[in-house]
Amino acid sequence: MPDTEIAVDLPPYQAPRWLRGGHAQTIHAATWAPRPPVNYWRERWDTPDYDFIDLDWVDNPARELKLDQSDDTPLIVLFHGLEGSSNSHYARAFMHAVDTHGGRGVVVHFRGCSGELNRLPRAYHSGDTAEIDWILRRFRATRSSPIFVAGVSIGGNVLLKWLGEQGKAAREIVTRAAAISVPFDLAATSDTLARGFNRVYTRHFLNSLKAKTLLKLKRYQALCDPQRMRAARTLREFDDVVTAPLHGFNGVDDYYTRASCKPYLAHIAVPTLLVSARNDPFLPQQFLPKPEEMSTQVQLELPDTGGHVGFVSGRFPGNIEWLTQRVLYFFADALRESRDAPQETPGSAAADQS
Repeated sequence: MPDTEIAVDLPPYQAPRWLRGGHAQTIHAATWAPRPPVNYWRERWDTPDYDFIDLDWVDNPARELKLDQSDDTPLIVLFHGLEGSSNSHYARAFMHAVDTHGGRGVVVHFRGCSGELNRLPRAYHSGDTAEIDWILRRFRATRSSPIFVAGVSIGGNVLLKWLGEQGKAAREIVTRAAAISVPFDLAATSDTLARGFNRVYTRHFLNSLKAKTLLKLKRYQALCDPQRMRAARTLREFDDVVTAPLHGFNGVDDYYTRASCKPYLAHIAVPTLLVSARNDPFLPQQFLPKPEEMSTQVQLELPDTGGHVGFVSGRFPGNIEWLTQRVLYFFADALRESRDAPQETPGSAAADQS
């Protein structure tokens, strides 16, 4: 990821004149903005509980599988959003940029999101930090190069919660982190998505979540109450009957309280960039984190526009290069800091003590 190829004078984000409003910016990015081609190759990892996850890489498979500890190419890890995948608009744009800059990147699929149902009744949830802890530690165990990690929407929520839980220990695993359009307060997000035009997004998510659950019910009849699951019209109702009990929570309120990342922001010790639009239709402005709720290692950027994982720029039909450039510059800045840091010369330590 040569830093000379990444824009250093990126202006603050402003939506183009032809794309007004948070809903338009959200929907256009996800449905109509061109998705660049990405040549992924897939790897499957067996999990400690005998399930599996799929990872889609942009890299030379032969080089990656050698696990060469001397290779200092940084690894950029991306965790997707609710019912997302490596084909999501942001994932393709991000990994295309990583590949263009000569980097090594990987999209980690949450269980059941790679196009194949996972083996166990459990799936994934917004606070599953044990899962990404295992994943990130496995990456670290096989390389000495810097690891940069980004999370989008609920992928960002899980990442931020993990960073807060780990505190200073996370510095031994990742170099920098970034989180985009995070639902910092899951209860507020769920309630917001149940109202007005936002119900369009809810129907989209529920169609996917219910279809997977119905398939799993054929294997595991005790998975949930099928009638209540089919009747769910909001994410809160679905999470109460499926997500919360399936993953060990005492109902939906317990799930939203324990899984939300906002209480953990004050404990983050890894340099972390947060980018969220003030007009994100998924989360009202009043629920965005305040400076006193974050550690000094967290850099919060709140463009007035952008929607939810939108940030479209350029002429119609637009692109989301601004977002990818912003995150990659933040990551590359760590490499510049390392390069520009004073280097010890032989005998310098002894000279300092004399």
